Amino acid sequence: MRPEDVLPNGVDSTAINGHTVRKGSVAAFVANAVQLDDLSEGTPEYEALIAQMRELAPALRTIGLVDVFEARSPVVQRILAEAA
Repeated sequence: MRPEDVLPNGVDSTAINGHTVRKGSVAAFVANAVQLDDLSEGTPEYEALIAQMRELAPALRTIGLVDVFEARSPVVQRILAEAA
């Protein structure tokens, strides 16, 4: 399967199992997860990243990402588990 088989050019989102999945959801989640290591827990920036990741987590579950990859970070593991 190629990316354009999932989302054709010019299409920014799709519905999968009743969930809207936007193009870039996986990349945004990963970028936020990487940034967590640079922030202190409890800071506004850290909490903003956690909130954004919680918003994105259902999309990652919907596309099956958590069925084939396991997060190394316990924080990321919890976020993904909460989205179940």
